[in-house]
Amino acid sequence: MSEPPRQPDRKRDRLYQLGKRMIESRHVLWGLGLASFLVSIIVPIPLEAILIPLMQARRHQLFLLAGIALLGCLLGAATGYAVGYFVFEAIGQQLVEWVSTPEQFERVRQNMESGGFWFVLSVGVIPVPFQIAMLAAGATGFSFALFMVASAISRAIRYFGLALLVLIAGNRAQALFER
Repeated sequence: MSEPPRQPDRKRDRLYQLGKRMIESRHVLWGLGLASFLVSIIVPIPLEAILIPLMQARRHQLFLLAGIALLGCLLGAATGYAVGYFVFEAIGQQLVEWVSTPEQFERVRQNMESGGFWFVLSVGVIPVPFQIAMLAAGATGFSFALFMVASAISRAIRYFGLALLVLIAGNRAQALFER
């Protein structure tokens, strides 16, 4: 018996088409910064879905692209922290339900209180939604400066690591990253 035909992944196809349009745009750098900002605060889709193809197409700008992705992410991280810090009491429950579960948020909040800097650093490197860490950092009143330093280090490792992967692996970078 043969398997039924596989349905196309619409979300991935849309991201691919967006990436292709961005690659050819003269506004690609601003677009990447905006995409990185939005991915950091509201879109629970990894930026790598558009960043890797963009880096592959614009290899002469690898590290510039990584830097812009980092800058957009840090602006998003500061915004997410501010939301957690200033308005969590008013709308926090709805935000938590949007990006995770209340139980997951409680574990994250406890990790923020016990591990703070190291927790943010680890969450920023691994491929999980960063929004919950931003909200928890703000909601717990964790040091904004330490939060931003940990965010900068972790996301720099992630984005500049991708640039290095593309530099070394070329067109095989996407397949290697997806492993």
